[in-house]
Amino acid sequence: MKFVDEALIHVHAGNGGNGCVSFRREKFIPFGGPDGGDGGAGGSVWLVADENLNTLVDFRHQRVFRAQRGQNGMGRQMSGRGGEDCVIRVPVGTEVVGTETAESLGDLTAHGQRLRVAAGGEGGRGNVHFKSSVNRAPRRATPGREGDARELRLELKLLADVGLLGFPNAGKSTFIRAVSAATPRVADYPFTTLHPHLGVVRIETDKSFVVADIPGLIEGAAEGAGLGIQFLKHLSRTHLLLHVVDMAPQDDSDPVQQVRAIEAELEQFDARLLQRPRWLLLNKIDLVPQEQRARMAARIVADLGWTAPWFPISAAVREGTWDVCLAAQRFFDAERKAREEAAAEAVDLRFAAPGDEAGA
Repeated sequence: MKFVDEALIHVHAGNGGNGCVSFRREKFIPFGGPDGGDGGAGGSVWLVADENLNTLVDFRHQRVFRAQRGQNGMGRQMSGRGGEDCVIRVPVGTEVVGTETAESLGDLTAHGQRLRVAAGGEGGRGNVHFKSSVNRAPRRATPGREGDARELRLELKLLADVGLLGFPNAGKSTFIRAVSAATPRVADYPFTTLHPHLGVVRIETDKSFVVADIPGLIEGAAEGAGLGIQFLKHLSRTHLLLHVVDMAPQDDSDPVQQVRAIEAELEQFDARLLQRPRWLLLNKIDLVPQEQRARMAARIVADLGWTAPWFPISAAVREGTWDVCLAAQRFFDAERKAREEAAAEAVDLRFAAPGDEAGA
């Protein structure tokens, strides 16, 4: 199935039903009075996150979604039936943006999470609501209100713990094949991945994390070169970035300059990505003579002024890849422990007696 991570849709909530103008007509009751019922409310449009979906390709075929209109009111003070809601299933990780204001309307990050994107119109009031001591036979009813209508942009952002970053042919796809069951295409000639891939790295029975492999960037991607930066949004949810660098590029380019170029593209796209934990993976050490590996790696790290963790690896022969996975798992364990301690401390402060905090 083709991976589609953006879609434009039009949603139309149902209009409310009109109120009814009616009078009670029964034998021996000449002045029954008004008995017009209210119109039913229009149906709303809801988005529901579904973990069984992993692409927005269905919205290439259907772009317009309408909820049902509310039924008009009837005599004998009978209200019209409300319109049925329109429920649209989307993949988990979908962000909803209104095209008119470019404002994010919501983010569906959990299975079953619901978001109302268009509210149905209220039903009109029947003439029974307008009777009074001076107007005992009102011939007035209000029409139902129109439901919301808007254009939405759906953006699917992969839910991954680790994001792979780097130039084309740096070895990102080979790395994710080496550490997970994902099978992106790899070959012994230069080409780039065209669609993101997810892989689950299982450390132990109850310990695992998800890695996202996105298409490679090139210098000038922010201006539209290559595949551009359309896939960088998939890194926005990750907790850890692994910057994969080719230590033996075929074009004899400098790995340090490649890292600087990617950093410049990240800063132009979203400077917050540069503040995220980022480790350096010096890949393809199997193509470097044994006696030169340590010296070359030290030179790259020194020229970059790199202070974060770094690892010399060969994804093709799986040398050093497991060490990266174990270090990543330790990173996530420490992050989870810090969150749990912070949550426990917040609970203690919430239920502490007023004098305890002052005494402390």
